[in-house]
Amino acid sequence: MSRNPRLPNDPDLRMPLDVSRLQNVLVDGVEDGAGFYDRLDVVDETGSTNADLLAEATSGDRRVLLAEFQSGGRGRHARAWNGIPGAQVIVSVLLKLPGVALPDLGWLPLLTGIATVDAVREVTGVPAELKWPNDVLVDGRKLAGILVEVASTSPVPTVVVGVGINVTLTEDELPVPTATSLLLAGARELDRTRLAEALLVSFGERIRQWERHGWDPTAAADAYRDRCSTIGRRVRAILPGDTELHGVAVNIDEQGRIVIQPDGEGEPVAIAAGDITHLRPV
Repeated sequence: MSRNPRLPNDPDLRMPLDVSRLQNVLVDGVEDGAGFYDRLDVVDETGSTNADLLAEATSGDRRVLLAEFQSGGRGRHARAWNGIPGAQVIVSVLLKLPGVALPDLGWLPLLTGIATVDAVREVTGVPAELKWPNDVLVDGRKLAGILVEVASTSPVPTVVVGVGINVTLTEDELPVPTATSLLLAGARELDRTRLAEALLVSFGERIRQWERHGWDPTAAADAYRDRCSTIGRRVRAILPGDTELHGVAVNIDEQGRIVIQPDGEGEPVAIAAGDITHLRPV
C-alpha cells in the first residue's frame, strides 16, 4: 500500500460520525447481525472513553461510547494514547459477561483484535494483521491499539473494551514514527462511521459466538492464528526484570498465550500477555 504524504483536499474526510446511522444499526438492529448493544453515545471530546465507562460500570450493559477527540487515552503499561479531532475511530464498550471464568477474560483483547482486523479489511481493503496479543499492524506499523480493563469480577465479570484506529492521520500527526493510518496505507474507504459500524458489528458477533460455544474461548483460537503475523517469526520477549527470551513464535495456545521455541535446546515456553513487557521481532 502507498503512504500518502499529506491529507487530500477533501472537506468530507473528517466529517463527524453519523450518530443516527450508528444508533439504527447497532442498537435498533435495522440490519441483520446488528442490534447487539443497549445504548450508544457519541461525545465531541473526553479524556478517555475507557475511563468514562469504567466510572459508570455499575449502570447498564452493552454500552458504546465513541469520541471525536480523546485527550487522555491510555494503552498497555499505562502508555499515553491521544487523539486527533475527527481523524480516528475511538470507541469503548462496557460489557457484562455472566458465565465467563475469570481466567478466560484474557481472551477478550484477542477477540477484539480479530474483530478490528476483520472490520479494517472489509471496509478499507487494507491488509491489517495482528501482532500478539492485540496490536493491529499494517506493513509492520501500528494502525490500531486495544485496551481491555476489568471493572469488576463480582457478582458478574464486567469489562471495558477500548479500541483506537488511526484513520486520516497524516505523517506529521502520527504519535510515533512506527505508527501508521488508513490514509497512509492507501485505504479505499476512509468513512469513520462505516468503520466504527463494521467494528462494533464484528465485535458483537464474536461475543455472541463465544456465548454460543458455552464461553469456551478456544473456538476463536484458529481465527486468531489466521490473522496473527507473529506466528513463525523470530522474536525477543522481554519479561519482567529485563529477562530476555529469544526464539521463534510457533503458536498461540488454547489459553491465548504465545508459545516460543527458545533458541538452542529447550522446551517451548508459553507466555501470557500479562507476563511480558515487550515482544520485538529479531
